[in-house]
Amino acid sequence: MLMVLGQFVWSINTVAYQELKRKTDWRYASNNRVSKRPATQFVGLGSDKITVSGWFSPMLAGDPASIDKLRLMADAGEPYVLVSGTGAVFGLYEIESVTENTSLFYPNGTARRIDFTLAINRVDDDKIDQVGLIHDAEDLFV
Repeated sequence: MLMVLGQFVWSINTVAYQELKRKTDWRYASNNRVSKRPATQFVGLGSDKITVSGWFSPMLAGDPASIDKLRLMADAGEPYVLVSGTGAVFGLYEIESVTENTSLFYPNGTARRIDFTLAINRVDDDKIDQVGLIHDAEDLFV
């Protein structure tokens, strides 16, 4: 297991990512001053975005239905707990986008290669009450 987003497990059987990018921002207010650089003041946390990307070949490993499961999770509009394979809890993340590119087709139109990108954004932990919809999330994987 590489990582878990809600009830979705990133693995060889579902889909494995090859790259994980994380960008964390902090916010500063700025006031202009005469003949000096602007004065800044820390005002709080900014965005914390993670992008995972990779490719898989359904004939070798990975399940194309996994991308559809991520789309269904995004349709729910709920935050999901993100946990690394080592057990580190990143926090609550909402799915911003899922991108899928297919190529190298068989004669019947089935793709031999599927490239994907998932973008998620951290939300405040006070939305933890919205994560309690586990019974609805389980319906995604039946």
